[in-house]
Amino acid sequence: MRSRVIMVLAVVFALLGGVLVVPTAYARLTGDTAGSPGDGDVAWTPPEPTAPPPPTLAAGPVSVDFKGEFFSWALLDRATGEIAGAKNMAKPNSTESMIKTWFAADYLRELGDKPIPGRFRQAIVKAIRDSNDDATNMLYSAIGGQASVRRMVQTCDLTDTRPGRVPGYVGWWSFTEMSARDAVRLGDCLADGTAAGPEHTEFLLDEMSKVRGSTDPADQKAREGGGRWGIIDGLPESIVEQGRVSIKNGWTPLNYDGNWHVNCLAVTEKWSLAVLLRYPQSRGLDYGADVCASVATQLVTPQPGAALKIPQQPVGKL
Repeated sequence: MRSRVIMVLAVVFALLGGVLVVPTAYARLTGDTAGSPGDGDVAWTPPEPTAPPPPTLAAGPVSVDFKGEFFSWALLDRATGEIAGAKNMAKPNSTESMIKTWFAADYLRELGDKPIPGRFRQAIVKAIRDSNDDATNMLYSAIGGQASVRRMVQTCDLTDTRPGRVPGYVGWWSFTEMSARDAVRLGDCLADGTAAGPEHTEFLLDEMSKVRGSTDPADQKAREGGGRWGIIDGLPESIVEQGRVSIKNGWTPLNYDGNWHVNCLAVTEKWSLAVLLRYPQSRGLDYGADVCASVATQLVTPQPGAALKIPQQPVGKL
């Protein structure tokens, strides 16, 4: 009889989620009142549920129905330094405007703790927010041209980066070759203060978070263009609202090979992500922006709806 009572108590507790007081409840049901409340009664309350960790980006499978010559990506965990990515993440692409972040950082680091002169501050703002080529050339000249690219390799411990080698474009900063894994190392180098130095890193990262303009043709001009697209569009609000996301994309339709060369870079306190692409010009800039966004979305963990086991629509095969 007593075992049946205990079983009833267990079922009631499981259904009602109440507080189980074993001796007192048992005595009331069996008539055994030898004990009294407070005399050896044991109360057990379920522990408070543990809140799940906030969503972030983490290494995982990426599947993209990509139509083009080159697709690569890499993700760096800034807490551990580990890099994951595509099998070809050591293969380079021309950096295009993505490298403008380094020229700004190189100039700022050389300043040390000095204030930024007004015209150079304006040049950095335009080079980063608007991807302006003339402002970038001003910075590039001030820091010694190709010598700055060599400093980038040494300062940020890059292994797959080299000056461009396309005939007719040798020495052009936009043709500097960089892999996806070097791009995320560059992102980390910018974010941890190594690139720009302790005095001016916050300014640089803040400017990178204020990149503006879209892929719309109206935002794409001869010497500058809208660059707020790609990875940033693939991040859910639950990640964006955690803190600053600093970005810099690079994009140019190049006639020597008939391809768009598109690079997307984003960095936060937790991670650095890069996606590198080459694909036919006929597909347009939106195509590259969408691929970058798709990679970011697929790396979000936990995935939206994962707790409910909602099936995610397949993206296709690479």
